[in-house]
Amino acid sequence: MSTTDITNVMASEPNREGYREFTLGHFHFRRDEYFAYVTWPTGDHVMSIDDFLRAMQRDVAWDFFYGTVNFDAVVGTVNHYGTVDLFAGRFNEVYRKAERDYMENFPTPDIRETFKSMLDDWTIDGFDPFASPAETDKPFGVKAGSNTEAVTRRRVAAARMVGVAGDEQIRTDETHPINRMFADVPQDEPTVHAEPWFEDQLAAFNLFAYLSRSNVTWNPSVVSVCKDSLYCPTTEEYILPIIHGNDRVEWFVQLSDEIQWVVEDGNTGVLRSKVTMRAGDVAAMPADIRHQGYSPKRSMLLVWENASAELPELIRTGKAPQHPVDF
Repeated sequence: MSTTDITNVMASEPNREGYREFTLGHFHFRRDEYFAYVTWPTGDHVMSIDDFLRAMQRDVAWDFFYGTVNFDAVVGTVNHYGTVDLFAGRFNEVYRKAERDYMENFPTPDIRETFKSMLDDWTIDGFDPFASPAETDKPFGVKAGSNTEAVTRRRVAAARMVGVAGDEQIRTDETHPINRMFADVPQDEPTVHAEPWFEDQLAAFNLFAYLSRSNVTWNPSVVSVCKDSLYCPTTEEYILPIIHGNDRVEWFVQLSDEIQWVVEDGNTGVLRSKVTMRAGDVAAMPADIRHQGYSPKRSMLLVWENASAELPELIRTGKAPQHPVDF
């Protein structure tokens, strides 16, 4: 099978199912009608292509996010904010004890472009990795078109706040119809009475109405920014497609319905706790765990992030705590 090198992306010609195979360092990625196959010098792994594409979509859209993005219990990435580790078995005790774990570090642009190309090539027409399973077609079968528009959609990231002049704007029926599960959410917007000369500096919006129009799941959007403090609300349905390993404390505020969280040790995957959050509940995820959420119906969650670039090193060196509160 011939290989091409395009902007540091090593991709084969289409295989018999019509999909390209990708090589990044000593990792090799292949898909067929149902599965994604990952191989490395000391082992190999297989995942449902549905789970794989949903995880990769988040990794690509979030530019590798904060800390560790586990696709499952074996494969994932660690963001060093300039470079990214691609690993297999690194946070899995069984793989480590068997000496089957493996890791390579790549410049962020190289792994970014490879993952973007893979996601685009392996996503067929009709499948949206960001949508809930009830709102999209299945990803299975031989190559049949693509869905580039879905996998490259722009992530909402306000510079100051949604609704401020020149910033992200309030969603409307034209671009974001109300989701089927939020039909009962009031859509009235607040009225701002600004003093003269302050009209462009003051704004307000109905966060519940804004979220009721979200067309993606498990995809935090930045709706307000105050220095390093980011409000990142999101709508959740079914299962968080990744297991997120924090490199900083995250605060969760459950705005509606319910999410059940499975919280594991960040290095070993050993179960630490199970947390059920209902509307009005607040929780903090420490910096030494990984978590995955289960949402029985579409729910609203506010994720409060500290985006300071100094935090991972402060925590690593013990100058900042891994937990949010001392009692």
